[in-house]
Amino acid sequence: MDMMISAISQGTIWAVMGLGIYITFRILNAPDMTTEGSFVLGGAIGAQMLYFNIDPFTTLLISFLAGMAAGAITGFLVTRVSINPLLAGIITMTGIYSINLKIMGKANMSLSTVTTLKSAIANLSLPRNVDTIVIGLVIIATIILLLTYFFKTEMGQALIATGDNIQMAKSLGIETSEMTMLGYMLANGLIAISGYIVSTDNGYADIQMGVGTVVIGLASIIIGEVLFRNVKLGVRFMTILIGSIIYRLLLTIVLMLNFEANDFRLFSAIIVALCLAIPTIQNRLADYREYRKVTKS
Repeated sequence: MDMMISAISQGTIWAVMGLGIYITFRILNAPDMTTEGSFVLGGAIGAQMLYFNIDPFTTLLISFLAGMAAGAITGFLVTRVSINPLLAGIITMTGIYSINLKIMGKANMSLSTVTTLKSAIANLSLPRNVDTIVIGLVIIATIILLLTYFFKTEMGQALIATGDNIQMAKSLGIETSEMTMLGYMLANGLIAISGYIVSTDNGYADIQMGVGTVVIGLASIIIGEVLFRNVKLGVRFMTILIGSIIYRLLLTIVLMLNFEANDFRLFSAIIVALCLAIPTIQNRLADYREYRKVTKS
């Protein structure tokens, strides 16, 4: 039971990562490798701010702004320098690695002696991992509400239109370069928040903590899409939370089967590949059933 509760708690805080990746991966239809750098950036900035005795909630906002700055660099490379989005993300991610090291001053920073988000709600005397669930749900519920409202505004609709069909968006008078920049900034700001929350939950920030985060975010998105199809955007955001929790539960099952923790990344890749393959498999089965009906008749 403890392992299950731990999986749910991890799913809630990692879901913020999924929301960020969804903006670039689904709304902008662009792969963004900045993720692995901005995730660590959020943790690194957050760790230093906490050591400067900045309160945890203000630190969360600062981490968001730092992530937006990272996204702005990628957005600039894509829109102004016309670099391929994938390459632009890799370039930014590579540069941020050195920046993160400079911010932390070392490869790993312990947060055991500072006031974190958990410390801020310590007076509630919540059981282990339940405090993480409470923090995660409050933060992600707030983000989902804000995102749902934003994407109903004129600016949000312009961002969606830019991702759907950039040429048509231009013909409608939408400044697609600005919208693309905004999408990258918003996405990486959320990813940085996720890095900050995960760091405070783990009790440390590490320079390597961003490795493989893209797959984790994609798993949350894909699992949610497979289980819940054709839903409104606001509901889609909630399915990412559900997908994130299910993904963590699947990894917990792997751990209970006595596989090594080092195998997690392998199983993460397998889970994402299977989920991506499900729609194709379903379509082929439907085509096969239709073929059988025609041949029988």
